[in-house]
Amino acid sequence: MMSVAGLSYRLYHAQARFYLFCLFAGLLILPSVDQPLNAQPRGIANSKRFLDSLQRDTFHYFWELGDNPHGLIPDRYPTPSFASIAATGFGLTAYVLGAERGYVSRQQAAERTLKTLRFFHQAPQSADEKNATGYRGFFYHFLDMKTGKRYKQVELSTIDTALLLAGMLSSQSYFTRNTAAEKEIRMLVDRIYRRVDWEWMQVRKPLVSMGWHPETGFIGSDWKGYNEAMLLYVLALASATHSVGPEAWTAWTSTYDWKEFQGYAHVNFDPLFGHQYSHIWIDFRSIKDAYMRQRGIDYFENSRRATLANRAYCIANPKGFKGYEADLWGLTACDGPKDTTVHGKVFFSYRARGAAATQIVDDGTIAPTAAGGSMPFTPEESLRALQLMKYRYGPKIYGPYGFKDAFNLTYPGAWFDPDYLGIDSGPILLMAENYRTNLIWNLMMHNPTIRRGLLRAGFRGGWLRK
Repeated sequence: MMSVAGLSYRLYHAQARFYLFCLFAGLLILPSVDQPLNAQPRGIANSKRFLDSLQRDTFHYFWELGDNPHGLIPDRYPTPSFASIAATGFGLTAYVLGAERGYVSRQQAAERTLKTLRFFHQAPQSADEKNATGYRGFFYHFLDMKTGKRYKQVELSTIDTALLLAGMLSSQSYFTRNTAAEKEIRMLVDRIYRRVDWEWMQVRKPLVSMGWHPETGFIGSDWKGYNEAMLLYVLALASATHSVGPEAWTAWTSTYDWKEFQGYAHVNFDPLFGHQYSHIWIDFRSIKDAYMRQRGIDYFENSRRATLANRAYCIANPKGFKGYEADLWGLTACDGPKDTTVHGKVFFSYRARGAAATQIVDDGTIAPTAAGGSMPFTPEESLRALQLMKYRYGPKIYGPYGFKDAFNLTYPGAWFDPDYLGIDSGPILLMAENYRTNLIWNLMMHNPTIRRGLLRAGFRGGWLRK
């Protein structure tokens, strides 16, 4: 019988990998998929072993599925899918992690990164409705996996471009050696970032529009009210070519909703991903803008409170859904069973689920990324939830690429998502690394773009003094 050391990473593509790894990694007992609801993870691996396997498995979503001519990451798998530029941004940062943890060599990571960067640098940028990948430096939300061009009639997305750029900037900060490949990485990231025309997207100044369609023009909504766009404004402020002014940040923070929910006072936004995405690349501990100086906390503490409030709501379970408990929780944007009503209960397919004082969207669907992406904020609560999900539901929720996207025990027959989603797997992988080693945070502290954007937004203190 093969030892753990003898397992090549190529085995990870096989369905049998899950069972083999669990046996050799010491997960002890693979549970029945019909474990009683009160079952607890007896004999489950310690947190280090659990996170080692979780990160390795999740990394392979990006590494294996990104092995294509353009280096693009599919939105989901195994359902056939278009590429997601946001997932590709997560993938670029995943390659940094993979090189550091030895999943792949530094050279392999650099080569894959170069393939992706060369594609985005060379891809057509024009107002053409069908034959472009982007326009004015921005990129379309989804791209055809084969051609790399706009998928159907999706929007030119400001936030998804920002997430892609964040992944690129992490590559720029990591690949600093004086080799031809690593010098090209840094040069291409600089060129791609500098051509993004943030000012053009300020159709209703000083805020930034959510996007643009070549058929109909700018989307009628701007980025306001606390959400994942904090990263977008940092990048827009930092641009040396098409920057927005500091008044954009002031306008953005003026639309916040500071309210108490489940006993936690914080800036509210109901899906947890909005409290996670910007924090993947920026360590907000101890640095504060004018808004947070007035509140006496930082954005890290804000996300901690939001996560605990989300969990407290699930424990209270006011709608009486099955499966919610102290160690099974987490509402965020994710897949769902179906847009339908059954026995008076409303269910959704893909939806931005969440719980806050401002809004509650809850149909009984729990997403592992809600807890996983909050690991640095609530390590004990997040780890217990993820371990229990894996132990109790086994291959229904966990497979060769880590956690599948979501599950709903109230839906008739109990629904488990067959798919992994790139934008939900990414936060689990990357926030686990920030929790364990601060890898991405430490890299980005030294990125001049991130530092410039934060300073122009009015952030002071902490590591920004260095």
